[in-house]
Amino acid sequence: MPWCGRKTHDKIRDDTERKNFSLYCPKCKEANPINAKDIQITVIKKQGC
Repeated sequence: MPWCGRKTHDKIRDDTERKNFSLYCPKCKEANPINAKDIQITVIKKQGC
């Protein structure tokens, strides 16, 4: 889920594994890096600013 709290169009299945995946929100035009494994999603904290 993006920082804005809106839903995305990406689907994650039971066996999906993603590391440093850029989850993009078309509404707020921001990409948030996430890790996904076994339906557990971890948002990687933003760096900078």
